[in-house]
Order: sequence, then C-alpha cells, then structure tokens
Amino acid sequence: MNRLFFILLFTTASAYNGFSQNSTALAESYYKRGEFGKALVIYQNLYEAKPYNTSYVYKLVDTYHQLEQYDDAENLLLQQIEKRRIPTLLIVLGYNYQLKSNPEKANELYEEAISYVDENPNYIYSIAKKFEDYSLLERAIRVYDKGKLLTPDKDYSIQLARIYGDQGNVEKMFDNYIEYIAYRPNYLNNIKRAFSDFISENSENENNTILRRALLKKIQQNPDVYWYELLSWLYVQEKAYNKSFIQEKALYKRNPESLNRIIELAITALEDEDDQTSKDIFNFVLETTQDAATAITSHQYILEIDTENATEKELREIDEIYTDLFETFGKSDLTLSLQLAYGRFLAFNLKDTAKATAFLRESLKLNISKFQQAKVKLLLADILVLQEKFNEALIFYSQIQANLKNSTISQEARFKVAKTSYYKGDFEWAESQLKILKSSTSQLIANDALDLKLLISDNKYEDSLQTALKYYAKADLLAFQNKTDDAISLLDKVLTEHSGESITDQALFKQAKLYEKEKQYNKAEANYLKIISDYPEDILIDDAHYYLAELYNTVLAKPEEAKELYEKIIFEHEDSIYFVESRKKFRMLRGDTIN
Repeated sequence: MNRLFFILLFTTASAYNGFSQNSTALAESYYKRGEFGKALVIYQNLYEAKPYNTSYVYKLVDTYHQLEQYDDAENLLLQQIEKRRIPTLLIVLGYNYQLKSNPEKANELYEEAISYVDENPNYIYSIAKKFEDYSLLERAIRVYDKGKLLTPDKDYSIQLARIYGDQGNVEKMFDNYIEYIAYRPNYLNNIKRAFSDFISENSENENNTILRRALLKKIQQNPDVYWYELLSWLYVQEKAYNKSFIQEKALYKRNPESLNRIIELAITALEDEDDQTSKDIFNFVLETTQDAATAITSHQYILEIDTENATEKELREIDEIYTDLFETFGKSDLTLSLQLAYGRFLAFNLKDTAKATAFLRESLKLNISKFQQAKVKLLLADILVLQEKFNEALIFYSQIQANLKNSTISQEARFKVAKTSYYKGDFEWAESQLKILKSSTSQLIANDALDLKLLISDNKYEDSLQTALKYYAKADLLAFQNKTDDAISLLDKVLTEHSGESITDQALFKQAKLYEKEKQYNKAEANYLKIISDYPEDILIDDAHYYLAELYNTVLAKPEEAKELYEKIIFEHEDSIYFVESRKKFRMLRGDTIN
C-alpha cells in the first residue's frame, strides 16, 4: 500500500512539474508577443499553485506593470512582504510606488532594502541585481561600493564596469575592468572584447586616450605583464604597430619563453602594409632566436618585404642572400618554405623561369611529404603557366588532385586547372571544373570559382567567336605574368572594339585595379566612376563603390567623397561583402567615438 502511494505521489508530482514547465513557457511566449492579458491568467494560476515561488511573484508583478494594474501589484507584494520581508521584494514594491508617482514612498523602501546589506552582506548581489533590473543604476553602484567595504575578499568590479558602461561613464568603466583584470588576469581576452566596443582606430579618440593613460599609470605603479599585453593590444587596434612592438619587447624580456606573440605582430603589421615595422620585428627575432626554423621564417619574410619594391641591383643582392641562406641552412624539408619563396622570386621577380623550374625540380627529389610535394608542384605549374606551357602545367595540377583528393590544396589545383583552361580559351572545360568548385570547403576558392564562372557564363554567348572574352582572358594572363602595361593595352582594345557588350564593366574594373598597381590613380578613379554611372545595376557596382571609396580614403585624400561612397554601400547594398568594412570606415570618417 505504501509503495503504491509513493508511486502515485511521484507520478502526480512529475505530471505537475511537466504542466508547470509548459505553462511557464506558454506564459513567457505570450509575454514576449505583448499578449499580457493571456500571460497574466497563466501566471496567476501558477502563483496560486505555488505562492512561495518568488519567480512567479516577480513575473506576475511585471505583467501587472505592463497592464498598468499597479494596485493589484501592490496588494500582491504587500501580502508577500507580510509573510517574509526580504529586500528584493521591498525594491519591487518601491518600484511599483515609483510607477504610481509616489517617489517618497519608493525611496523609503529602496533605502530600507540597501540597509539589509549592512546586516547581511550575502544580499549584495541580489539587491544590486534587482536595482539593475529596474535601471536604478546609481543605487546598484551604492550597493556594490558597500560590498567593497564590507567584503574586501570579494570583487564587484566587473558588475560596476558594466553599469558604468551602460551609463556612458567610460573612464570609470575602464577603471573597473582594469581592476577586474588585476583580480582575474585569465579574463583578459574577455575584457579586450568589452573594450573593443568603446575604442576606435583613431588614437586621438577620447576613449582611446583614457584607456591608454590608465594602462600607462598601471605599468608605472605595478608593471604586471597583462598591462603591457593590454597596451600592446590597444596599439594594434590603432594600427600603431611600432608602439605595440615596444610593449611586446618589454613583455618578452620579462618572460622570454616564446617569440610567437612577436611573430604574430610582425605578420599583422605586414598584412596591414606596415612593412618597415614588420621588418624591424623580424630582425629582432633573428637577433633573439636560437631556433633554426624561426630564423628561416624570419629571413624569408624579410626577403619578401625587400623584394616588393627592389631595384634591379637590389634584386641581384637578394638573390645572393638566398644562396647564402641555403649554404647556411641547407636544402631539406626544414627549408622547403624558403625554397618555394626562392622559386617564386626567380620566376616572378628575376623573371628567370628556366632557373626557377630547375631549382624546384631539385626540391621534388628531397625526402618530403606528399603535401610538401604538392606545394612544390603547384608552384612549378604556376611557373609553367607563366611561360604559357599550359599542357605541362595541367599535368602537375592533375597529379596534385590525384594524390591528395578532397584536400584544400587539391581544390586549389582544380581551380588552377580551370584558370589555365580559361587562359587557353577553353571556356567550356573551365566552366565544368568551376561548377564542381562552387561547393568547395575553402570559402576563398569557392568565391573565386563563382566569380570566374560568372565571367565566362555571362560573356561566352556574346558572339560565336568569343573574341572579347578571349581578349579579356589574355589580358588576365598578361596581368598574372606581371606584364601590366600590355594587359592594360589589351583591355583598352576590349573597351574600344567591344564597347557596350556585357564584358565592358568587367574590363573597366580589371583595368582600374591594374591602374592602381601602376599608381595611375586618376585613371583608376575614372574607370570606377564610369562603372557607377553606366552600369548601376550590374554585379560589380558595390565593388566599384568600395574600391573608389578606398582610393579616395587612402590615396587621393578625398574623405568626404569616400564617406558618401561607404554610406551608399551601407544603405543600398546591405548584402555586399564590403558592408561591415564600409560601415566601420564610414563611422571613422564621420568621427564616431566608438566602433
């Protein structure tokens, strides 16, 4: 009998819990949809079933507030407080009086709630949180400040930082976040994310200045590593990589275990075209490291930076440096990346394709992995394309596909098969390969494949001989071969002889990018403007807006014109891949203080 009773009891309780959960979810759904009357009925039923469940009390009161039934809320709260006078209920009742335009009574209850903290500090979080719920932020601050005095072993700076952030008191917000880092250094990355909403790339922005001063003060008072790291991070946001490097060096001297952070900074600076700082950092790495692989990587980056704008004489000197490095470090799998860099240098900079292919064929004889072999073959094939030895190149690309099926490098090889076929004028075969690559696991390859496929499919039926498309493909090849002037001239032929055909905007855009490469910025500007004026509905319209904005913003010193173009992308091309970057740059040009 007892056993049967307990089974029935358990079954009934389980059924009620299930009903309760479903009812709560339904009430919340009604509440979120603004159907407060329906939500109220359910919350009243739940409260009657469990009158001591505080969450039901708060939900019911909140629903009364939405319906402006303040007297009902007051009666409910007074009943509850008569049974148990707890501070959070006092705050809710006080807020109810505030809504009833009785601030004196409200303040009286708020002060009584705060007084509970002196008697029992365990109430600190619940009282402060309830004040926050009602946006009574100054009172929440008072409670947390009390907490600092009454419970010095606990830290409330993260809560205070968020409140000050909501109030727009950036200086106190920064101070409290910094205080929290000292309390819990492992939260540093979380705090960086919080800071990123309040600072910008502009080093003169007031918020940047406030944070920088606070961190420099911390470094003077207590030079812990996390202050250097945070200051370095701030300088990176401002793109002041040389200043970040100073902090990273200070960090490394305090903890000389790894150069990884410094190398990452060098690569970031290089990607942002701060070549000098990147080179300075890699030279520091060379002076510091005892690791051969790290030294080889640093040498390679320095050589690639020096190659970028080298004269004929400097290129010969760089060639000698490569030779010296191979004498020092040898030719093995350890230096394979350097060997690839040298192969590219020989072919694309010294334009000695014969020496480049001979050198790389020797690399293939080394004891290296399949993946490393694929990298060498990929570069070899690229150089063969450079020489217009298309069939030989296709053999290497095909070998990569066969040996490393479904890998990213295999997909890259397939794309290059399509690109090579396109250069040859075999558009049908190129298109068949590109269709497969549209679903590539590499987003970059998939995007490139889609762009090339659209170029071919949009223009292959323009005329039966596909003359304009063949000219365009040849110009593309000339650009790949670094024969920029020849490519520009051939695109002129497309624009003159095939004016008005569907390929015109593509030719204008391609030519504009080549003009930029040659620093003929006014000609690039003219091309972008022509696309904007003559082809406003075509697929390249957002590209033209964005790159013209970049030209105005970074080279031609026309910030107002740049701002207008970024704004056009924001409001007229919300689905553009340039949307996020345009919004960020528009806000900077407008002078916003936060990102």
